[in-house]
Parts: sequence; C-alpha cells; structure tokens
Amino acid sequence: MSELPEASRRLASSIADFEMETRVFPEGTKTAEDAARAIGCPVSAIVKSLVFVLIGPDASEEPVVALVPGDLRLDTVKLADAAGVTGSRRATLDEVRTATGYAAGGTPPFGHATSLRVFADNRLRRNDPVWAAAGTPTTVFPISITDLDRLAKPDWGDLSE
Repeated sequence: MSELPEASRRLASSIADFEMETRVFPEGTKTAEDAARAIGCPVSAIVKSLVFVLIGPDASEEPVVALVPGDLRLDTVKLADAAGVTGSRRATLDEVRTATGYAAGGTPPFGHATSLRVFADNRLRRNDPVWAAAGTPTTVFPISITDLDRLAKPDWGDLSE
C-alpha cells in the first residue's frame, strides 16, 4: 500500500470493514470514459462522485455528493427535488477539496473530510461491481453495490437526465 498516493492510502485507512483493491493507472482516470477505457469495463460501471451545493429556501448552502453512472449526466433539478431544496449548483474546486478532502476527478463516494449527505442514481445498479475513484485522478477501486450502499449510505433515486 505504501506505493499508492497519499490520498488513496488515507481513503483506504478510513474504512475499517472494507478491503479496497486500489488500482493505479498512471495515464489517468479523470473522466468516466478514461476510467472505463483503462479498466476495460462499460462506462456505465463507473461511479462519478460529483460534489454539488444544495441551495435551501433560506439561501443556505450545503455541499453533497451525487453518485451517478459514468454514461449519464446528473440532473440538478432532480437532485434538488430529491434533497427537498430549491436548487443546486456544481461546487467549485476549492469547495470540493474542503468538503471531501479530495480533488475533483479523484473524489471517492465515501471517506470524506466532512460529514456529507450522499445521493445515488438508481441506474448505478445496472452494473455490479462498479468502479469508483480512490482519492486521485489516477486511482480507482471496484466495489459491489451492496458495499457502496453500506459505506456511502446514499439516498437512492432518479437523479440523471
């Protein structure tokens, strides 16, 4: 494990009851298409961990993570509806790092620096296992839907366009 990037080691050590099989792809897995090509799996088996900011009726803001299959796009209106708020916007790069402890493009579905609500699109269940970022744009790991549900504790729903 010492050969893994620090962010991947930090993620792995944050999970007591799950053994991550982190794979490193030096050419990068920053996009879902890049990850699927490197892994050799369908793009739909890639978990995009997207950080968005929910906007409440009182203009309050709450960062959240939305887990979406790699072949689909998040619908921000559906995300806001699922969360019971008035709107949502994509988090800035600084907001992503502050909320999760990871850079955009390498954000894992759990193990974040702060306690975040997580939402997941039902269509992630089309593949089992799925592949998620392991803390960096060059590291990924496979995870069963059961373990993803157990560790990320998402609210499941229709979130994609």
